Amino acid sequence: MNWIDYLEKKWGRLTIPGLIRMIVALNALVYLLHLQNPAFIGYLELNSTKILQGEIWRLVTYIFIPQFGGILPGFLALALYLWFLWLMGEGLEHSMGAFRFNLFYLTGMLGTTAAAFIFGSNFSSVMLNASLFFAFARFYPDTEFYLFFFVPVKVRWLAWIAFMMLVVTPVLLADSVLTYYSSVAITLANYLLFFGPEIWREARSRTLVAQRRQKFEKAAIPETEALHCCHVCKRTERTHPWLDFRVGQDGLDYCQEHLKTATL
Repeated sequence: MNWIDYLEKKWGRLTIPGLIRMIVALNALVYLLHLQNPAFIGYLELNSTKILQGEIWRLVTYIFIPQFGGILPGFLALALYLWFLWLMGEGLEHSMGAFRFNLFYLTGMLGTTAAAFIFGSNFSSVMLNASLFFAFARFYPDTEFYLFFFVPVKVRWLAWIAFMMLVVTPVLLADSVLTYYSSVAITLANYLLFFGPEIWREARSRTLVAQRRQKFEKAAIPETEALHCCHVCKRTERTHPWLDFRVGQDGLDYCQEHLKTATL
């Protein structure tokens, strides 16, 4: 049982299903209130100085400030922003489960808040949303979006473009590069906290498979001998060609059915 499973077992009852729907709805409400009073958003921003003066609602309300802009008209830009935020949140909740998605969002908020206090700067939810996008790209890498409304691009490539933009943006900034990079580090740390171990296992598994395949090809093993043999059921790709086989962290072969019994 990893730390997330432990927390879910202990605190799972506090899960908020459909969290992203509430966030999207409150973003829309804040935008409408902003149209009535442009100064309203100033009372919601993550300002560490104001928080220390007692305005503790700012610890949460900054995530309800819409983060969009560009050449599109206001309502159209807002609609696209809220739609994309909803799409990412719903997709992640479906793939991760409601509790894990809640926890992923909460740790991102905590990291953003910590950075605001450490660097004394006003942070927004931009980097928090970026971590959602990177996580979404991990679960749905082949989903296509239309760049400029007519160029189809898979999410995996958009994620790489977004990452490169995060890296080169300080060159274009006139303010503190250290503060900017701290927000980038929070984004990547939140992502790696949840997906780093899994990425490491996948990379290690690919390396082991490549090494075993290379060894197999050099050994001049007869064609009748199998490359993979499940450590549990002893089935091979020759006796059961429709099965998928993987190498567990213990270096042994497992069919997909028994991979969960491997030492991970």
